[in-house]
Amino acid sequence: MADKSSFTKEEWTMLLESPMMAGMAITAADPSGLWGLLKESFAGGTALAKAISDPGANPLVKALAADFSTSEARSIARDGLKTKFANSQPAEVKTKSIEGLRQVSAVLAAKAPGDAAAFKGWLRQISQGTAEAASEGGGLLGLGGVQVSEAEKATLAEISQALG
Repeated sequence: MADKSSFTKEEWTMLLESPMMAGMAITAADPSGLWGLLKESFAGGTALAKAISDPGANPLVKALAADFSTSEARSIARDGLKTKFANSQPAEVKTKSIEGLRQVSAVLAAKAPGDAAAFKGWLRQISQGTAEAASEGGGLLGLGGVQVSEAEKATLAEISQALG
């Protein structure tokens, strides 16, 4: 099984960024206001916390989640994403996130083929959880909206295709 030592510093940084990219692509596809943004952001954090405590989680997912729980790793991921998404509009954030996930898929295939399916499945779960976190198109507090918008559904399909 692969772990942090299986990857270069740049590859590990890309993996650290991937859970956030999986959520950001969905959020950027159909921005849902402050309350929705908070709910959708929380979905990714919850997935990381669950991975640490889940005894059945894939070892690479667990290793990444454990590393992400350190302030150093969070700073590396946050700074990398700030650089990638500087001055980007939501459509660009979505496109860049999906391309980043495509690159993560390639790194996993090359360096961790035994963990790739589980890791990519985890990223898909993060995207799905983000999409389901807040109602879209409703009124106050999202009331009357749909759980997953058409734009989010299309983005979920793009993410799935990018991850292979």
